[in-house]
Amino acid sequence: MAVIAYTDAQLRELARLMRAEAEEDGELGMLMVGNVGVNRVRADCLDFEDIRNLEDMIYQSPGGFEATQMSYFYQGAREMDIRLARRNVQGERFDPAEYSLWFFRPDGPCPPQWFGQWNVGRYKAHCFYNPTQADCPNIF
Repeated sequence: MAVIAYTDAQLRELARLMRAEAEEDGELGMLMVGNVGVNRVRADCLDFEDIRNLEDMIYQSPGGFEATQMSYFYQGAREMDIRLARRNVQGERFDPAEYSLWFFRPDGPCPPQWFGQWNVGRYKAHCFYNPTQADCPNIF
């Protein structure tokens, strides 16, 4: 059962976002980016209080994803990408991104904090950051 409501078009957009942000990190990296996206829809806290669906999350401005500004975001979603996105909306979570609301791709080591949130781990190129449970109980 899905943890958030979505349309087929929104699922394809999530799949495109995951590919654009983390294709170089493989399927697991893409799934972690998907975790962040689904968490933002579920969160209703901090910078994500007015995010109600995947489309709101993907195109949030300010605070959205840089990939939406790049031409490669507009490639069609592949079946593999859609399959991965479906796993995210069905509630699968992957450490260290299982409760993350942010990720960042630094040139060097992960900064200890990003937007005031603590680093909880790195997977390949991306660092992941969680809010506290007190700040965002809906994602825990």
